Amino acid sequence: MPEYARIIVDISQKNVDRTFTYRIPDELRKNVSEGVRVNVPFGGSNRHLTGYVIEITDDPAFDPAKIKSISSVEPGAIAVEEKMIKLAAWMRKNYGGTMNQALKTVLPVKQKVRHLARKTVRLTVDRQAAAEALSIFEHKKYRARARLLGALMIEKEIPYEVVTGKLNVTASTINDLTKLGFIEVDIRTELRNPIYDTGKSGSDVKLNYEQKKVVEAILEDYHKSTGVPHLIHGVTGSGKTEVYIELIAAAAAEGKASIMLIPEIALTYQTVMRFYNRFKDRVSFLNSRMSAGERYDQYLRAREKQIDVIIGPRSALFTPFPDLGFIIIDEEHESTYRSENVPKYDARGVAKELARLSDATLVLGSATPSVESYYQAKKAKYRLHEMPNRVGNRPMANVTVVDMREELKTGNRSVLSGVLREAIEKRLQKKEQTMLFINRRGIAGFVSCRACGYVLKCPHCDVSLSIHKGDRLVCHYCGYETKMVRQCPVCGSYAIKGFKAGTQMMEDIISRDFPKAKVLRMDSDTTKNKDGHEKILSAFANQQADILVGTQMIVKGHDFPNVTLVGALAADMSLNAPDYRGAERTFQLLTQAAGRAGRGDVPGEVVIQTYSPEHYSIAMAAAQDFNSFYEKEITYRKSLGYPPVAHMANVLITSKNNARNSMCALELKKFMAGFENDNLAVIGPSDLPIARINDIYRKGIYLKSPDRNALVTVKDAAEEYVKQSREFLGVNVQFELD
Repeated sequence: MPEYARIIVDISQKNVDRTFTYRIPDELRKNVSEGVRVNVPFGGSNRHLTGYVIEITDDPAFDPAKIKSISSVEPGAIAVEEKMIKLAAWMRKNYGGTMNQALKTVLPVKQKVRHLARKTVRLTVDRQAAAEALSIFEHKKYRARARLLGALMIEKEIPYEVVTGKLNVTASTINDLTKLGFIEVDIRTELRNPIYDTGKSGSDVKLNYEQKKVVEAILEDYHKSTGVPHLIHGVTGSGKTEVYIELIAAAAAEGKASIMLIPEIALTYQTVMRFYNRFKDRVSFLNSRMSAGERYDQYLRAREKQIDVIIGPRSALFTPFPDLGFIIIDEEHESTYRSENVPKYDARGVAKELARLSDATLVLGSATPSVESYYQAKKAKYRLHEMPNRVGNRPMANVTVVDMREELKTGNRSVLSGVLREAIEKRLQKKEQTMLFINRRGIAGFVSCRACGYVLKCPHCDVSLSIHKGDRLVCHYCGYETKMVRQCPVCGSYAIKGFKAGTQMMEDIISRDFPKAKVLRMDSDTTKNKDGHEKILSAFANQQADILVGTQMIVKGHDFPNVTLVGALAADMSLNAPDYRGAERTFQLLTQAAGRAGRGDVPGEVVIQTYSPEHYSIAMAAAQDFNSFYEKEITYRKSLGYPPVAHMANVLITSKNNARNSMCALELKKFMAGFENDNLAVIGPSDLPIARINDIYRKGIYLKSPDRNALVTVKDAAEEYVKQSREFLGVNVQFELD
């Protein structure tokens, strides 16, 4: 049995690397585990502090004779901190990385920020004394003192900024009156609330039969504490958000909070307003564009039970609510729920574990569930709820698939097919709105020479450069930028041009071809600034534009009743990605795009432009037939042993030294090959599709097994091997499961 525990005594500090080693007494051995809260003697005075166990080990790290023992284990309910540390330990085991990396992910860091201070100026004497003083000030022509005292006789308490602003009273005058005893300045510290009052009153939503049925079924399990996750498969426009609101309201009525995850920052404003109109200031949200102070204030509001629900991307999952009722993940199929940083966790998996630790209920929802989640539902590990109809029985949009190869044969070299061009004209005439989606920002996907085929690439990354306005060539991976070239550097030809229109070029083309149309563009370039998403979405919702051109962020979850046409350009672009999920992502993206049309009283139309109309993902997205797509896709996954039927681990090996990186990748492959058997295969190493980013070389090794625990065992062993091996200095190794 391990004898020692690594303990942190203040989990709120930014640097949680500083741990202290304590001996585990025999009588406490059964009660000490990762995450447990303990009392320990600390420092020369041996004063007792509360700490948290983050690791149990055999390694004392220094002289065992100098190691103190844990005094006691704190009994009682699991604290929020204890729960989060247990969650971090689970993440480290299942997704790799160090315990410190996991802790920094799950624990809100105490920020040295100024809290919002509300200052008010208040009268401290009775009306008669104030009137006497006012008379004296007026006689002596102390105009500022008289002005302030006169205002306070009408309104006994005035905000400080009103006194200094509208009344034009200086701070020195306020100080003088304070010293004379006529007034006082009251300062109250408030936690920031990022939501501004819309003036709308809260209202209950009347659910239809389908919605009621789902709510009742989930609440039945919730009250029984079955722990079974729920998957809501509801077509676009079926009213899933109203279901979420009812579930959260039910938990709030019992004093329990809820976490609502959304996939994109672009969804925040519209989603939050729907919740705010029901829950008022008991709802808040998080996003990466908030200041450190704003984010930390929301954590404190949650801890102090000032709010019932937090809405945000995957980081909102770690909001420290003491009593959690529901964790809801909307659009659960989205890839943004996977972290790009170590630990490379999947928010759905972490949410499931957090729900278990919190005795909460996990609810997943999507019009296009991930193959993994639907597979779990089919295996009865999740409880499935179907919502096949739109609210008000509105019809699904009519979808037309256009083969762009045929357009080329007829001489149409435009990025717009004849069908789509005609459909846009009709919407402009009818004063209806159009959304045009292309999964590429910038002006062109790549720049190449039509004479010799040379493609202009980033000198630091193995990717092509994209044209941006101002004759700039930009790398979307490292940010490298240079001027557009007019002559091919290889053959000298002037036939060098950009291919595959992006969002900027589409905006230019639409503005040129439809000069009377008001056009908005939404991509990562136009939404860089704080509130950038909200401004564009608000303008479009208020019908200040006829056409919205954008990347995939415009087709996810938005509800614009006046949008009756959606055009998907270059629909099959994601099919060619070197990823076994290519067909799934294409189906999801097109189905979600189709769901944006016809959400009001007027039926919608969708035009999908593609070079692969026969591919099952495109054909079934056009038919909006999820079940047929799932059956086709799961057959493909079974035949090749891909998740969710089997499990995979990706090992990423990176270094600035290409030779060292290649050598270490081979060494790691040789080590992991020792675990190979009939149920575990080790594949690679090989260059990744983008083998170099920002002068960092990238290799990959892949592990496949029907047993996920087998992959975790290999990961643990490989991490220890890398940690102990000097050859891996300067080489970074990361693991990602499934």
